[in-house]
Amino acid sequence: MCIIPFAYYLWGDEIAGFVNLKPREFVMAVLGSFILIEAIRVNMKIVIIGQREYEANQISALGWGAFAVCLALILAPQEGEGLEAGKYTIPLICGLTFVDPIMGEVKRAKKGMKAAIIVGLVVSYSVWMISVTLFSTPFLAALFLAPLTVAGEVPRVTWIDDNATMILFPLVPLLFTHWIF
Repeated sequence: MCIIPFAYYLWGDEIAGFVNLKPREFVMAVLGSFILIEAIRVNMKIVIIGQREYEANQISALGWGAFAVCLALILAPQEGEGLEAGKYTIPLICGLTFVDPIMGEVKRAKKGMKAAIIVGLVVSYSVWMISVTLFSTPFLAALFLAPLTVAGEVPRVTWIDDNATMILFPLVPLLFTHWIF
């Protein structure tokens, strides 16, 4: 999944150009397609390989993740050219890509939620600080948003998957505060 923002910022014009769209328009079309496909899948109670049985009756983890990734690409501030334009989007999406599975493995190893949060914070801060170095992500933004990625893994709710909250928890405050950074 972490390839998505790199492809968007490096080759987005070419990829979207195949269907005569701009990159953001292409992502909106992909988002609309995901929503339509997910609505049909839930309506028909289809479980795709790799999904859990309960996902037959609700939006899947894949659907939530695709929704959040598309929203990040559409809504996150994009300043600069090339990969620097992804200074927020890249760590948002890479945060989900790396933090979620690592925290899941720590929990599955029965190390507990506290250990999962600590490991998640280390990985999340690593992702965001690498972005500070490579993509000119503002340091203050990284400091503030990295723990919000981890916070997206913590709530146990049935109506939204952590694949969405791990992007949405940092994205929403970013939208209201990016001018500060």
